[in-house]
Amino acid sequence: MIPKQPTYRDRLQPWHLIRHLPNCQRHTVARFARRPDAESYLNALRGLMPGVPHTIVFVNALSVLDENSVPIATELAIEV
Repeated sequence: MIPKQPTYRDRLQPWHLIRHLPNCQRHTVARFARRPDAESYLNALRGLMPGVPHTIVFVNALSVLDENSVPIATELAIEV
């Protein structure tokens, strides 16, 4: 995969809500500008799908989170 520069939208929405998939894969469900918005969405998803694991991740402007990327040390995973 060719690395890309973070876009303006990527920098505006650093909070990502990811769904854990089999084989250490993940899917970005939604992106948010504020952490409380991500937490509210996570709470709603937990009510609708209690058995599906989701995590809120903060992605800084220097790293890009996509479907094929692997978490790096600069990301902060938050379990709510």
